[in-house]
Amino acid sequence: MTKMKIHKGDTVKVISGKDIGVTSVVMRALPESQKVVVEKVGVVKKAQRPTRDNPSGGIISIEKPIHVSTVMLVCSKCGEPTRVGIKVENGKKQRMCKKCGKAID
Repeated sequence: MTKMKIHKGDTVKVISGKDIGVTSVVMRALPESQKVVVEKVGVVKKAQRPTRDNPSGGIISIEKPIHVSTVMLVCSKCGEPTRVGIKVENGKKQRMCKKCGKAID
């Protein structure tokens, strides 16, 4: 299993699927299944049973995980969707933008 280059809190742009073109923030990363939960992307309706937290129940909207290959990281320096490279400096790995060459973190 490979490590994901997209982490929680990153800004990403959706490049395929029904929400193509949307730029948003990663809320959760699921590396074991190679998926990410992106804010306002992959929203589905779900029937919720009444619980102590939600006594009325009803139909709620939730974000479902989407595959990490359907999103691209948006570089904070150049502001464009880019591929992510890994650069080793002083024995530490650092993510870098393939377009501008700057460190992402």
